[in-house]
Amino acid sequence: MATDDPLCHEPLVSVEFEVFGKVQGVYFPKYVRDICQQLNICGWVKNSKSGTILGKMQGSQALVSQMSQWLTSVGSPGSEIHHCEFTNWETVTRQQYQGFAIRF
Repeated sequence: MATDDPLCHEPLVSVEFEVFGKVQGVYFPKYVRDICQQLNICGWVKNSKSGTILGKMQGSQALVSQMSQWLTSVGSPGSEIHHCEFTNWETVTRQQYQGFAIRF
């Protein structure tokens, strides 16, 4: 009965994000990757040269919203999120990444 799964019918969304605050040196990208893999969200994350965390995620709207909440208010242990900006929200017909990667 997988067809009854509401996530099958939910639109896929894509969004870029940048997390500001004390977010480097606290394993933030690792936590983002691990949680996104659990949620079946694909994309990438990396430390930026300016001390923020940059990334892009794609997945069902509900799960991406859930992850957006985590990026805005929870974060990895030891992190202190000042704020998170989300840009280039768009609906996509299919995910453009395989899995979720940490980029360097």
